[in-house]
Amino acid sequence: MGKKVKKESEPPSKDVFDPLPIESKKAATVVLMLNSPEEEVLVKACEAIHKFAEKGDENRSSLLGLGAVEPLSHLISHEDKLVRRNAFMALGVMAANSDVKRLLKKLDAIPSIIRKLSPEEDVVVHEFATLCLASLSVDFSCKVQISDQEGLEPLIQLLSSPDPDVKKNSVETICNLVQDLPSRVAVRELNGVPPLLELLRSEFPVIQQLSLRTLVVVTTDTDTRATFREEQGFDRLLEFLCNKEFSDLHVEALQVLSNCLEDRDSLQLIHETGGLQRLLQFITTPTLLDIQTNAVKAISRVAQSSENRKLLHEQDIERSLVELLSLEGDSLRTATCQAVAAMSLHLASKDAFRDLDGIRAVVQLLGSEGGEVREAAAQALSSLTSSNQLNSYAVYEAEGDEGLVQQLHDVIPGAVAHAAAVLTNMAEQEVLRCSILSHGAMAALLEPLQSADTHTLVRATQALAALACDAEGRADLRNAGGLVPLVQLLRSNHKEVRRNACWAISVCANDEPTAVEMCKLGALDLLQEINSSANRRNKFSEIALQRLLDSNLSLKYSLTNTLAPTDITVDGFYDPGQARSGQRVLTLEDLSKQPVNQRRPVIAINAKPLDT
Repeated sequence: MGKKVKKESEPPSKDVFDPLPIESKKAATVVLMLNSPEEEVLVKACEAIHKFAEKGDENRSSLLGLGAVEPLSHLISHEDKLVRRNAFMALGVMAANSDVKRLLKKLDAIPSIIRKLSPEEDVVVHEFATLCLASLSVDFSCKVQISDQEGLEPLIQLLSSPDPDVKKNSVETICNLVQDLPSRVAVRELNGVPPLLELLRSEFPVIQQLSLRTLVVVTTDTDTRATFREEQGFDRLLEFLCNKEFSDLHVEALQVLSNCLEDRDSLQLIHETGGLQRLLQFITTPTLLDIQTNAVKAISRVAQSSENRKLLHEQDIERSLVELLSLEGDSLRTATCQAVAAMSLHLASKDAFRDLDGIRAVVQLLGSEGGEVREAAAQALSSLTSSNQLNSYAVYEAEGDEGLVQQLHDVIPGAVAHAAAVLTNMAEQEVLRCSILSHGAMAALLEPLQSADTHTLVRATQALAALACDAEGRADLRNAGGLVPLVQLLRSNHKEVRRNACWAISVCANDEPTAVEMCKLGALDLLQEINSSANRRNKFSEIALQRLLDSNLSLKYSLTNTLAPTDITVDGFYDPGQARSGQRVLTLEDLSKQPVNQRRPVIAINAKPLDT
């Protein structure tokens, strides 16, 4: 065989440039490379920008200033797979910068990003595309655009991705989107509840937490709660709550459970699955404050049903709640007082709280620095003392009446309203009523009677009527100047406020001095005006007018030209003559100041013997 001759290589084409390795340590140079027509250059440039942007927000701002964002927003749609992937990696990291987010919104990049969430796309593209959306979805207008571009559906599909980063970014974006009501509904309609529940089994706590936070929001929707039940959501949730490894996430899990307990079907289901027992364990077992707080909130939801209150009473829930009242933490104390209020709708529970000295524990919380605690404590006492004289007396024995009177000055409307309600309940007993008045209750009611809060006005007028049922209370009210705001409430456009004001005036009109003073303040004219209106008139306004006249017979005779057989005239009665409709009847004092004229003389009764 002859010797092999080496084959000569073909000479390179004259119009082809030899491969040139490009390296640069200047960000500006790399940004310029993003405009290259060569794919290899684009791949390397995007990769370099990704690494540079990962080093910190200052670098991202620098890249933004160099103009990297706009070419990257175009390269994510490049036909070359590798270019597209690296561009997304760079843009995904840069999107964490607030200024970059604003520019991406201006460049209308969201539709392009959403298009790359399709199943056939590379998993790395999915990871960084969802990372972009997670950053952008914090902004309200971006949320709207993501929803309008139907981005929620592919995001829900990606919850089942095998890649944990894709799952994390997708659920984070969904969590941001569902802060708006339309997206909450859409999650249910797009069958998003099952994959969210599946994420509770993730080995990554951050994914579990984001899933729970999303479920906390979406389960505020009634139909979503129904879907949650159908998809065995309670089983998943209880499985999660029973796992001590997830204890730092039990707060969110209990919030989901609390939402679901608003529905009767859910209440029945949790009872059947043993969830109620698990809830009680969270309350009685020392654990994190937030966990106990949310467990108590869930109990409050359960206690909205009379059947469940009976069931909880059988579980001796009152003892557990009383023990919690002594623990530190405003959030826990507030939640516990609210649970006491809910359970106190059950008669046997009212007695149980009293027997366990729970009323004294609640009274002590009226002095808390936290406004929410004071409000919740007053709410609990209002429920405990409703139609229960023994509990009202227990509040008195715990010296709660003084604290309740002080709470009428509170800046929180709810705290004032509940305090007034408790005082109303207590005032049914004379001993308690006298004690309440001795603490200056009538003067303390002046401010609530002028409140802008309707609920406060309703409760304040009820308290006033309850405390003014004897002469001492009415005298206190007159001396405190309380008749002025009371009469003004007759002008209220709120039906219940106006009705309660009428009732309070009818009570106050039981003695002549108070009735005369209210007439001077215009109560008579206002009541006549109310009673002349078919829409504003009520039985209390009619009673109030009648009692005003019965306590001021001179006015009654002038306006009606008649007296009843039971009307007894005494010293000070006078006949001012028949008053015309709308005419103001002058008092005897006013008449005495007028000069003598040709009109009919005014007859007055004065049977007192002359001083000799």
